[in-house]
Amino acid sequence: MDAISTGTLLLILAFLVLCSAYFSATETAMMSVNPYRLKHLLNENHPGAQRTHALLQRRDRLIGLILVGNNLVNIAASAIGTVIGMRLYGDYGIAIATAALTLIILIFGEVTPKTLGALHPERVAFPSSLLLKPLMKVLYPVVWLMNRICNGILGWFGVSAEQHKGHSLSSEELRTVVHEASAILPGQHQSMLVGVLDLEKATVEDIMVPRNELVGIDINDEWKDILHQLSITQHSRILLYRDSVDDALGFLHTRDIMRLVLKEQLNKASLLRAVHDIYFIPEGTSLNTQLVKFQHSKERIGLVVDEFGDIQGLVTLEDILEEVVGEFTTDIAEANSEEIRPQPDGSFLVEGSINLRDLNRELHLNFPTDGPKTFNGLVLEYLEDIPQSNLSLKLLGYPLEIVEVQDNMIKLVRLYPHLKQD
Repeated sequence: MDAISTGTLLLILAFLVLCSAYFSATETAMMSVNPYRLKHLLNENHPGAQRTHALLQRRDRLIGLILVGNNLVNIAASAIGTVIGMRLYGDYGIAIATAALTLIILIFGEVTPKTLGALHPERVAFPSSLLLKPLMKVLYPVVWLMNRICNGILGWFGVSAEQHKGHSLSSEELRTVVHEASAILPGQHQSMLVGVLDLEKATVEDIMVPRNELVGIDINDEWKDILHQLSITQHSRILLYRDSVDDALGFLHTRDIMRLVLKEQLNKASLLRAVHDIYFIPEGTSLNTQLVKFQHSKERIGLVVDEFGDIQGLVTLEDILEEVVGEFTTDIAEANSEEIRPQPDGSFLVEGSINLRDLNRELHLNFPTDGPKTFNGLVLEYLEDIPQSNLSLKLLGYPLEIVEVQDNMIKLVRLYPHLKQD
């Protein structure tokens, strides 16, 4: 090395620092590439994405290659820097070269390029893959030997690089991604995507019309009463039963009723012949499962039954879809219902029968939904008794007042969400 001039050594040192920067930036960029965007570009036959994906298939080999290259250039730079220091400053040159080269490598060979690779992984990784592929072939024997040793050590701890398949997103992680995508997704689309994810967490009991609120026609009623109910119904499908909901006969479609009216054949016997078979839904069925079952069975409505076969409520396809897209029903009865009424003092008058999921969604609350399904049920579970009117309490930090109790149920509650205390 004595035959090489100091100026030439400085040029070689600068080149080695540049190589160190390349390997440092490439290492960070390769590990920072978004795997889902990479798959998207891969499907579009992006050449840089294809090369990068091929290298990332065996991360242990890629990391080995980059570290072999980085350490080779750093060690070479250290040796040349020591020679330059001794030529310029004699015995003190070793200490001066060590301090100066450490600072140079840190700034220009590590921190700056790694920051660049982290901020712009695709811009660094895709072009870098052009050089890494031939380097992998040249240095493969060294990389292979090093990986064999390292993988053997990792095997002692039960870690296998060959069996590593990457990471997939859980539903909660995917939910976080959706929330974080507010810059590119409209709020309504975010709500719909989160609604789809929520389908697997909710069951039919969370959205069903409870048994005590089912509207139907008793075939044993007087004919004039049946005609009156048919004339004022606000539903396209009507439950027909005998004496009790437990003895449900089936559903009547309004179009079938109109057909009988036009043919002047409307009577009890024709109603019984016009009913459609009941589709039963087991209690505890998740909404995403039930949505698929509705699709496969070509049904739009069903009765929820418990393990003993007793009817618990009613669920429609529209109810499930509303969990995803929000309210879109044109049902007059539902449009006129006011389960939550804001008050001038900031409180809300809330019907006790309201579904807790709807209450949480409308007022942005966090009442638990893994137990009772209605606000009435939650308060009763907390009190372990049927309260009297004008009773005030604090439920999970929310102050509220029992306004009206009727038929052993809490009918109306005044809720003060703005006064919540943690």
